[in-house]
Parts: sequence; C-alpha cells; structure tokens
Amino acid sequence: MGVARGLFSNEAGLGTGGIAAAAAKTDVPARQALISMTQVFIDTIIVCTITGLALVIADLYTTGSDGAALTAASFEAILPAGGSLVVTITLLFFIFSTIIGWAYFGEKCLEYLVGDRVTYVYRLVFTIAVFFGATLPLNVVWNFGDIFNGLMAIPNLIAILLLSGVVVKETQKFKDKRKLEMR
Repeated sequence: MGVARGLFSNEAGLGTGGIAAAAAKTDVPARQALISMTQVFIDTIIVCTITGLALVIADLYTTGSDGAALTAASFEAILPAGGSLVVTITLLFFIFSTIIGWAYFGEKCLEYLVGDRVTYVYRLVFTIAVFFGATLPLNVVWNFGDIFNGLMAIPNLIAILLLSGVVVKETQKFKDKRKLEMR
C-alpha cells in the first residue's frame, strides 16, 4: 500500500514526471532533469515527512480513521486553529493538479503514439472519467487508480531501462560542459 501511495506522491516514481519536464525549453536536458528532481525532494522528503510527523505526534492513528480523515484530525490536534483547513486546501490543490497532470500526460502519450487527430476524443473520454471518479465510491476510485498506475508503470519502467544509456550520455555531456564553464 505504501508503494501505491508513494506513486501518487509525485510522478517521478512512476516515470511520467519526465513528460512534463520534456515540455520545458532548455538547451541542456540534464539541467532540466536536475531541476525536476527538486519536486521529489520537496514532495517526498518535506511534505510526506511533515505529514508522517503530524500523524505520529498527534497519536490518533489508533482511532480507526485513515487517509485524509486521519491526516485532517492529526493536523487539527496539532494546529487547533485551522489544521484541518490546511489539509483540506492542500488536498484540493493535490486533486486539481493530479487531474490536470494526468490529463496532460495521457494526451501527450497519445499524441506521441497516434498523432493529435484523436486529442478531442481523449479529452472527452477523460472528462467523462473524471465525472465518474467524482461520483463513484472512494475505494473504487482508489482501486482503479492503483490498477492503472500499475499498468502504466510496466511500459514506463521498460522505457527507463532502455533509455538509461541516453541518460548517462546526456548527464556526462552536462558534467563536461559544467567543467568547461568552471575553468
């Protein structure tokens, strides 16, 4: 369960973070990759650590609550003047950015595979899926998300292995360029 939720933490764990990074205008791909790594640090190390510490410090994890309800209760116990509001607002940003991100990632992958002639159909199907995601029971939505993330991880992990030589080459070019600039 931790791995599944970790994949939701940020897109780097699944391999889709590179799709957003590829849209950046840069002359050195390795520089953009280094910048993109900061999202993993901020999200996974800072945000998840703060959340984990709040859960442990509030000591409410034995109450039977879980997920967002447990997190909101823990933050409210630590910050009585609006801790659950902080969690609610943060969760809304997370939900919104996830929907936008997944729409973008799916569209770019589909454009790469078949061109942009089906973009309109994809957007329509995605919008319908978002509607059902907002109306179905939460456990069903989580199960669908876990299944599709797992299915998406397979080709992404294969591509990461196949492209690892390119990553090494680009990183070495970046390091060599930096050495020349430092002289």
